[in-house]
Amino acid sequence: MKLQVKICGVSTPEAMDAAVDGGARFVGLVFYPRSPRAVSPNLAAQLARVVPTGVRVVGLFVDPDDDRLDEVIGQVPLDLIQLHGHETPARVAAIRSGFNIPAMKAISVAAAEDLDGAAAYDGVADRLLFDAKPPANVTALPGGNGIPFDWALVAGRRWGVPWMLSGGLNADNLAEAVRQAGAAAVDVSSGVEDRPGHKSPELIRRFLEAAAAV
Repeated sequence: MKLQVKICGVSTPEAMDAAVDGGARFVGLVFYPRSPRAVSPNLAAQLARVVPTGVRVVGLFVDPDDDRLDEVIGQVPLDLIQLHGHETPARVAAIRSGFNIPAMKAISVAAAEDLDGAAAYDGVADRLLFDAKPPANVTALPGGNGIPFDWALVAGRRWGVPWMLSGGLNADNLAEAVRQAGAAAVDVSSGVEDRPGHKSPELIRRFLEAAAAV
């Protein structure tokens, strides 16, 4: 089976073109103001317009309220909502039913016990995403910090919904990460940037070429 790739934090037409042309299955738009990858709903709508059928547009939110979701979804055609904060299983379920859009819940991982909490979202969310737990400092973002976790922690685990591997991935370590984790889908953000928040079309191409070779 071909490895599915999500390029997250797309904020320019050039990056979007590189992701789509290179074979990304998902493209992520960040609606978290603190992130250097954040885009306005207006810019996101422009970027989403060029995404062809078959590539899923993902909106990343961190503990969003309904007003924020309404604002974005009213302008941007999202195929999947990524929840990257402290959303409870009940909140995930409410967002899915209230907005009638599938949801993916990010799980922060540093140790094996962090995976235990994933069970509460299995079947509530449509997908799970396992990302490295952010560093314990006030400037750390919920994701996109370029930090890997021990990929072997998820090896052999089974969930009832599809899942993605994220956290510190790049073209050079992708094959090993997939081998250790047994992932069928991966998510990359900082690993295809030449500076924080700025996607490099060349690094996107390299990552997608590495994914095709896995």
